[in-house]
Formats: sequence, structure tokens, C-alpha cells
Amino acid sequence: MSFNDLFDSGKHRKNLGHFACIVTLAAADGAVNEDELNLLKRFARKLDVDDSEFEEILKTPTHYPINPPNNSGERLERLYDLFKIIYADHSMDEIENRLIKKYAIGLGFSTESTENLIKKSTELFSGKIKFEDYNTIISNL
Repeated sequence: MSFNDLFDSGKHRKNLGHFACIVTLAAADGAVNEDELNLLKRFARKLDVDDSEFEEILKTPTHYPINPPNNSGERLERLYDLFKIIYADHSMDEIENRLIKKYAIGLGFSTESTENLIKKSTELFSGKIKFEDYNTIISNL
């Protein structure tokens, strides 16, 4: 196995963990609705999750660990992805709120910054914004 294969394998494992987090959030408020399922399919393509992995993760998303990226920009993008799935149904319930806090800390954000990130992100996601706008606003906290 080449060095590149090892890197690709590690990256894929991180992507599977991230996708599993997204699935967990999508299912947090009950059954995954059609909008959430469509968004999950888009994330699966973005994260190179194949069909068999997709089905397995839908069945048992908690079997995959959170593998936080080393790069703060990538961590922020993953948090953004999680907020996108939460707001696929245009609201965040209490279960989703608790889960996003856990995942933000799991991604490497401090407990103190997590509260502020979630508060500001919730305000922003009550409307629709692009990641570049989100990144600019959150990076200035």
C-alpha cells in the first residue's frame, strides 16, 4: 500500500465519520424526511460515500467516530454542513441543539466558543446563506 493510499483511506474514514454525524442529526427529530434524505444524498456524493456505505450509515450512524480535521477552516465547514442538515426542515429542535453542541466540541471547538458559534449560526441559518458568508462572519468572532 502506498503512502497516498494510506492518506486516502484516512481521509475517507474521516468523511464517513462526518457523514455519520450528519445522518445522526438528520434523524434526531424522528424519521428522515424527503428534504433531509435529498441533502444526505448530496453530502454522500460530496464526501465520496458509496451506496453500500450510505445504507450502512443510515442504519447505524453511531458506529462511526468523529474524526475532526486538523485545519480550522475544514472544522468550520463541517460545522456548516451539520447546520445545513439541521435546517433542512427549517428549524432546530432541542435534541438537535444538544447534538450540535456535542459535535462542535468533538470537532475541536472549545466549550466556550461552541456556545457562541451555535448562537450565531442559529441566527444565520434561520435564513439561507453561502458557506463563504458564514465563514467570514464566524471567523470574526
